[in-house]
Formats: sequence, C-alpha cells, structure tokens
Amino acid sequence: MNDIDIKLYDTIFKRKSFHLFLNVGNEKISDRELALIERAFKGFTPLFPDVKTAIRIVPESETSCRRGAQYCILLYSEKKDGYLQNIGYLGEQLDLYLPSLNIGALWFGLGRTKEKSFDGLEYTIMIAIRKIDDDTKFRKDMLKSKRKPVEEIWEGETIGGVTDVVRFAPSACNSQPWKVVNDGNDLFVYRRQKPGKVGIMPANLVSYFNRMDMGIFLCFMDLCLKRNGNEYIREAFCDSGECVEATLNAVYRSDK
Repeated sequence: MNDIDIKLYDTIFKRKSFHLFLNVGNEKISDRELALIERAFKGFTPLFPDVKTAIRIVPESETSCRRGAQYCILLYSEKKDGYLQNIGYLGEQLDLYLPSLNIGALWFGLGRTKEKSFDGLEYTIMIAIRKIDDDTKFRKDMLKSKRKPVEEIWEGETIGGVTDVVRFAPSACNSQPWKVVNDGNDLFVYRRQKPGKVGIMPANLVSYFNRMDMGIFLCFMDLCLKRNGNEYIREAFCDSGECVEATLNAVYRSDK
C-alpha cells in the first residue's frame, strides 16, 4: 500500500465530529500538545507528495468559528492539481491523530479567517479543536452514525473489514460523495456529484468540499486495506472538480 501510519486505524472507531463543544470540561490544550500537533502534521503521508502544505493554529476567536472550540487549525496548500484531495487526505490523518491526545475535532468547512495565505500557500479549510475531559465523550458506537447503506457506496463483491468501515468516513454535510466499484480484481473509487446544493453548502462549493471529502475517504480506504492485509497498489488521480456524475479519483490494483 503506502507508508500511512497504521496506528491511526484504531482511532476510526473513536473519532467523532464535535458539532458543538458542550459539556466537555474545562481542560485546556497545552503548549506541548500544540507542538505535538505541528510535528505530527509534518510527518503525515500526503496523497500527492509534490503539493506543498502547512498548518497554523490560532485561537477560535480569530476565526468565524463559534462552536466552543479553544483553537482552530488552519490548513494551507499550494494551489495546484489535486490539492483539495491532498488536503483532505492529510487533514483526516490529523482528525484521526487528535483523539490520541484526547482532543476533539470538527471539520468546519464554512469557517473564515483573515489569514488567507501563509508562507505563500492558500487557506483551504479549518478544523476546530478542544480538549475533552473524559474519553467516553468520544464515539461509543460508530455503527449508530448516519451513513448511506453499503449498496449505495459499493458495487461488486464487498471486502470484510473494509467495505463496512470506510463508509463511516466524515464528509461535508454528510454528503458521502464516493462510490467504489470492485470488478473482481481492482477497486475503482469515484466522486459522485449531482447538480444543486448539498445541505447548507451553496451549489458552487459542492465540488470544492467534495474533493476534500474524497481525500478523507481515500485515507480511510488506505488504512482499512492496510490493516486487513489486502494487497493493492493505489494510484490516485487529480480531480479538477467537474460537475459530472462520476469522476475517477483512484484505482487500487490487485498486487496478487
């Protein structure tokens, strides 16, 4: 597969989106933990290695986010082919890393910041974070999450430990824009898009956020396939964001 950190796999079952940080205690994220987050991000595996990225961590008050977070992690990227899929792929590794520090997170897609650029890179999205005082306040039962049934997101023979887990990847407005086709040898991963709004997302932003969602989904795919010992070689393709029914984002070719 690739060198994505398999230790992130276990957090798939713990992470959840804290849409509001309520009743999570009064503990604060320490300077040491902020440094750990910065260091961890630099060590994550990118989807497209030639795309430059960076993060800045700022107080929530310096953004438009008002969810009770302590900080917001601003994700920046060089704007080039595949950058949105790449930032989703990296950002989801961050999302899965944070619970190991008992830090809750929320992808906050419509968040705004005055810091539109950093070190020559463009602002893409933010993740709101706050310390959680009790480990039990993270997800207890992933299966209770509202997700599309398997038959809507997977065509062909299912893969135990993969098909049943990847569908729980988070996405903007829970849009779940992915479809996997298993032809018996290879796995083809598509971004699906229908014209119009998705939840609160304006129509002109759907492909923007859904391309990040595809990076998030590919992170889940890579972790699940690697964890289950499935032998595939993944090839990712840049998605230009065209509003078409299906756009190929990746092929997992059987390595048998």
